[in-house]
Amino acid sequence: MWKKIMSGLLMAVALVTLTACGSTGSTASQPASDGAKAAASQGKVLVVYFSATGNTKRVAETIANHENATIFEIKPTEPYSDSDLNYRDDNSRVVREHAQPQLRPTYEGDVADWDSYDTVYIGYPLWWQQAPHVVYTFVEGHNFSGKKVIPFCTSAASSLGDSGQNLAKAAGTGDWQTGVRFNGGASDNDVLNWLQQQEGNSYRKKRCVVT
Repeated sequence: MWKKIMSGLLMAVALVTLTACGSTGSTASQPASDGAKAAASQGKVLVVYFSATGNTKRVAETIANHENATIFEIKPTEPYSDSDLNYRDDNSRVVREHAQPQLRPTYEGDVADWDSYDTVYIGYPLWWQQAPHVVYTFVEGHNFSGKKVIPFCTSAASSLGDSGQNLAKAAGTGDWQTGVRFNGGASDNDVLNWLQQQEGNSYRKKRCVVT
């Protein structure tokens, strides 16, 4: 009789122990989302972009969604019309502005709580292989000290070239990365694949530092 009681007690204790372990293991094994991992690795993230036709806007929104980032659109005080963007017309606005490299068009509003961001993505269409002047207005008006800055651009044919490097020179502060150029018709998957490569590179760099 005594042996039966002891055997029952031992089985009950074992059952309680297994249940507790199983509950703890289940909670710990829940994977974090890709966006949460990205946000954790890059701190607070901001996506800034200027888009004339919508191509850069689509890329910027995909990045912001994936990175759980705040997004800010650089909206010129004087919006660009279709005729303004006709680079084949020597009298169009973009051609006239291109001939004035020091021109800095104004834009509406600004980023709230700028100093709180750790990583800043800056997007723009390529005009004559460079960022438009209004992007320089933004870059030159902000202090990027202590921030990781990742330029991205969209273009039908041109490469990223030195557009990101020139923005970095204009800024004078910040840890500017190489950046990337997307085709004007880039899909969400194109952007997400690039972001995942970036996250993999960041992980490998951190791992090297630790070891």
